[in-house]
Amino acid sequence: MAVMQINPTRMELTRLKNRLKTARRGHKLLKDKRDELMKQFLELVKQNKELRETVERMIGEVHKKFLIARAVMSSEFLGEALMFPKQKIALKAEEGNIMGVEVPILSFTTESTDESNVYPYGFATTSGELDGAISTLSEVFPYMLKLAQLEKTVQLLAAEIEKTRRRVNALEYVLIPQLTETIKYISMKLDENERGNLTRLMKVKDMMLEEAHNYKARLKEE
Repeated sequence: MAVMQINPTRMELTRLKNRLKTARRGHKLLKDKRDELMKQFLELVKQNKELRETVERMIGEVHKKFLIARAVMSSEFLGEALMFPKQKIALKAEEGNIMGVEVPILSFTTESTDESNVYPYGFATTSGELDGAISTLSEVFPYMLKLAQLEKTVQLLAAEIEKTRRRVNALEYVLIPQLTETIKYISMKLDENERGNLTRLMKVKDMMLEEAHNYKARLKEE
């Protein structure tokens, strides 16, 4: 791991030690966030799978009933029956939060609570299969909305997990090792400088002692 290009001083050593401490704390927090996101993600994926199977099964029933209705009714009657829907739906989108990730919360309200308003026609000229298709389609709509909400949430969590994973790896395999190596390098440099200073001080001391000894010797000779 390459050492950072900085001056090997005690001030830089203190700064880097504080930065390493912060990086390690951030690394732990990000790992905890990643693990919790993964837990939430897997639970939502499971719910999404079960809900998708339910929606696909109900949509399949709707499709089969429409095919039978089309077989027993003329295209003109079928088109007229479905031309003017009676029920109106208002969608509402809000935002939720999962571990700092903004996720959608979808809901809807109907203009009327009367269940018969889902049928936009009279029953005299239509088949029972068409009634069943419309009824099942009305029932599947809340599941479809919930499925859309879950799938978008799963996508957002997956993107956040990937982003968090990259940050964890950058700290674990790049920044923290680089800081550790740089701190070790500065410590070695400071120790080396200290030993050099101590050696020079000892030499100066020896020279001063020798000079003092020679001075005393000269005094005695005089």
